[in-house]
Amino acid sequence: MARDYGARCPLSPVRKSWLVVAAIILSAQGTSPPKVRVEEELEAYPTESVDLRCQFIDGGGKTKLTQVSWIWEPVDGQRDNIAVFHPIYGQSFPNPSFKDRVVFLHNSLENPSIKITNLKMTDAGRYTCEYATYPSGNEQGTTNLVMLAKPKNSAKVVTVRAGSKSVVVAQCEAADGKPAATIKWLASVGGNHSTSTTNGPDGTVTVRSEYRLVPTPADNGRDLTCIVEQRTQEQPWANTVKLSVEYPPSVSIDGYDNNWYVGRSDAMLFCLASANPEPTAVTWTVASGPLPDTVMVDGNKLVVRKVDDAVNTTFTCEVKNKHGASKHQITTIVIEEERQITPGPSTGAIIGGILGALAILGIIIGVYFFIRKRQEDGEGPPKHKPPPPVKAGSSTEMLNKPSEPPTATETAPLSPGEVYYEPTGGEPVTNLDDESTGALNGGAPPVLDDSAKYDNVNELKDRANDLDSSNHETPAANIARGESFVSPAMYV
Repeated sequence: MARDYGARCPLSPVRKSWLVVAAIILSAQGTSPPKVRVEEELEAYPTESVDLRCQFIDGGGKTKLTQVSWIWEPVDGQRDNIAVFHPIYGQSFPNPSFKDRVVFLHNSLENPSIKITNLKMTDAGRYTCEYATYPSGNEQGTTNLVMLAKPKNSAKVVTVRAGSKSVVVAQCEAADGKPAATIKWLASVGGNHSTSTTNGPDGTVTVRSEYRLVPTPADNGRDLTCIVEQRTQEQPWANTVKLSVEYPPSVSIDGYDNNWYVGRSDAMLFCLASANPEPTAVTWTVASGPLPDTVMVDGNKLVVRKVDDAVNTTFTCEVKNKHGASKHQITTIVIEEERQITPGPSTGAIIGGILGALAILGIIIGVYFFIRKRQEDGEGPPKHKPPPPVKAGSSTEMLNKPSEPPTATETAPLSPGEVYYEPTGGEPVTNLDDESTGALNGGAPPVLDDSAKYDNVNELKDRANDLDSSNHETPAANIARGESFVSPAMYV
């Protein structure tokens, strides 16, 4: 704020010159070095020792030293002489609390340094080396002695019982430290902590921290770490404790496999209990009365030496500790014969079967698409079988058929005595010279047989002439044989 104000309100040249002159005067007065040279601050620990150095500096050699004294100020307003040196009368240690713990290092007024041994926390304070001189009077220098103390760190768990209220489950303490320590927690459970401090009579501080939570059986055995940080420690101190939450037993029975058949030996039941502290008693009972003679109890284990109808009952296991008791029961059923348990397929076999099925399916799909591709490309077999050649008609049918305009498939009008067969596919390859087979013209019956149906030849010729005249009424299409897919007419 002051910097902004100066920027907004610059100083006048006259005022600035007065400030420069005042600064020069003050610096001139402060340039003279102190005549008593000491260390400003020292740190020490209890039971150790410390050297408090003091030296008188006389530049002109005109000052006459009369006496030197060390004055201790534990608090403001309290001054106690602890050591005095006089060149004629010698040394003196007037404060009894420093008796036999303070000595002069040099028997000299110019260098009256002292050593304090077996330090205490109460020795902290200001130590002034004061000279009585002539003609300038008293000259002095002050050293601030800071006493440090390493804290005594500890952490412990508090045993609690599971419940619904928040309680202290662990404590951490950094005792008699200076300066005061800082405590932190690293927890694997929920909760919170509170910290308090206590000042000791010697200037030390004790810091305590408590960790609180609502304890449950699941919190038992979980880790909780206390971390202490303090100036005198090279690194943080850490200690881990395990929570101790006590709760009544929780019981279950294991071992029954639903295969207790008559004559089976050494069938077993196990009573499993979770409790803190450990159970003090485990008791087995049966609903039918006393335990059968074939049953043997060994702690939490029940052994049936030989299964019979006597163990066709309900077994109860009861567990106790100091916080209460809990029980669990199971009904066992005795069968006549042993059940054959067929083991199911292993996981590896199931996975192998699935992979094999997927591989076969992939091959089938690949073959299907390959065949379909070949068919689309025209390389595969034909999709339909071509029909056999169809006979166009007999000579009688040709004569009786009304005349129609020729189509583009016809090559020339029929002349008398010609018989025409219309193929449906390619030209049939038939040995026309072979009369023994009786299948001339593509396997059709001989055409000459049709003429026998008529009474005389003249009638046949008349019909042929009529057909010829009808064919000449409309000119035939000029289609060469090589350009048509129709075979040429055969003559009979």
